[in-house]
Amino acid sequence: MAMEYPNRTVVSHFFLEGLMYTAEHPTLFFVLFFFVYSITVTGNLLILITVGSDSHLRSPMYHFLGHLSFLDACLSTVTVPKVMAGLLTLDGKVISFEGCAVQLYCFHFLASTECFLYTVMAYDRYLAICQPLQYPVTMNRQMCAGLAGVTWAIGAMHSAIHTSLTFYLFYCGPHHIAYFFCDIPPVLKLACADTTINELVMLANIGIVAAGCLILIITSYVFIVASVLRIRTAEGRQRAFSTCTAHLTVVLLYYMPPVCIYLQPRSSGAGAGAPAVFYTIVTPTLNPFIYTLRNKEVKHALRRLLCHGSQESPAGSLPT
Repeated sequence: MAMEYPNRTVVSHFFLEGLMYTAEHPTLFFVLFFFVYSITVTGNLLILITVGSDSHLRSPMYHFLGHLSFLDACLSTVTVPKVMAGLLTLDGKVISFEGCAVQLYCFHFLASTECFLYTVMAYDRYLAICQPLQYPVTMNRQMCAGLAGVTWAIGAMHSAIHTSLTFYLFYCGPHHIAYFFCDIPPVLKLACADTTINELVMLANIGIVAAGCLILIITSYVFIVASVLRIRTAEGRQRAFSTCTAHLTVVLLYYMPPVCIYLQPRSSGAGAGAPAVFYTIVTPTLNPFIYTLRNKEVKHALRRLLCHGSQESPAGSLPT
């Protein structure tokens, strides 16, 4: 697992120990992960195709939903296939040094982009509910494309910083990663160098980004709730609140596990992988169901796509 160089030893491969308890029943967990992964990719790609092809789903909210579905499908693809490979053979648990760096970069690129996208989606809901008259002008096509582009660009830069800092360190021998994919805390534990600076940068950077996005989301919903409470009819309030519940649900599912992981970087281990399962595997699987089950427009569009029917979406309804 290591290459010999004059005066030093450099790790060339890492060994992913995987998730706790999966080694006891590898076939069962392989089938389970394959089933979940298939649902994740199929569900998110179906949402992406539906949003992109249906003329009734042209509002900014569905534009961002398309980006979210693509991110979820890719985020699951970065981690789950490698987990399944590790369940089949021991060689499947081996990942090259370069492959580990690529996986870490892609994971943080997609995860941070999704974090920024949730913030943009909250801002979109704020404009739609609190400033409905200005909404069509403010959130035009150029604005939507610009906001989406910024989230991807910042996500790429954010991930590049962490990947560079992590793999700039010297790795001299330990190569067993007590995790199911290459993430910053478990990889840093194998470094043959002082990682204090890296951990401080990780906590500060990820903490500021996550806390900043969460504060913006909460602020948006404070204004949204205040605006909704001013609606006189109970039906109007219920319809307005329903536009936000799906988004709030996925935000909670997405934010809670990373807080448990990155605020305790030294606690990584086989058991520490459990929280990461939620936002790498579970949340990407649930998102299509959360948005479709509570969204009449998407359900009608899916029915038109799958059945080639001509049923029209209810007119004048607020996106949910």
